[in-house]
Amino acid sequence: MGNIKEIYLAGGCFWGMEHYFKMMNGVIDTEVGYANSIKDNPSYQDVCSGTTHAAETVRVGYDISIIKLELLLDMFFCAIDPLSLNKQGNDVGEQYRTGIYYTDPTDLPVINKVFSEQQKKFKSEMMVELLPLQNFFPAENYHQDYLDKNPTGYCHLSRELFEFAKNTGCKSE
Repeated sequence: MGNIKEIYLAGGCFWGMEHYFKMMNGVIDTEVGYANSIKDNPSYQDVCSGTTHAAETVRVGYDISIIKLELLLDMFFCAIDPLSLNKQGNDVGEQYRTGIYYTDPTDLPVINKVFSEQQKKFKSEMMVELLPLQNFFPAENYHQDYLDKNPTGYCHLSRELFEFAKNTGCKSE
């Protein structure tokens, strides 16, 4: 298990973000949930109420011998609008903000490098949070692997983006 690490990524609705990341070769598991909440164990209804400060987030477990954090983060930035505050696609609200939440401080130099490289692409300041993970509460079961269970379900990410993920060293399912 020494090659297994995790990063927490918020990019709008977690259904599509989870589906996107789980396709990538080297991503060994994903889980959707609520990050950096001021309320313990919030429900989806709590998060939607705007009273929890939680972000819909995907925990991405990955094998560093197969995929590097830098590539995961580059792929993250391909899937979000980093200039949008509290909005991705048609989803609006604080829970849909973008963020990179880390648990291992030794990842910070890589995260800062990618963040800085991405910021250079824009004249405006990116609205992506970059914070240590304070907490993560798994979402209800019906949210886990949602697009696998509901292939025609709502997603703010395009099917072309999923294909891009598959073709960027991603496994076929």
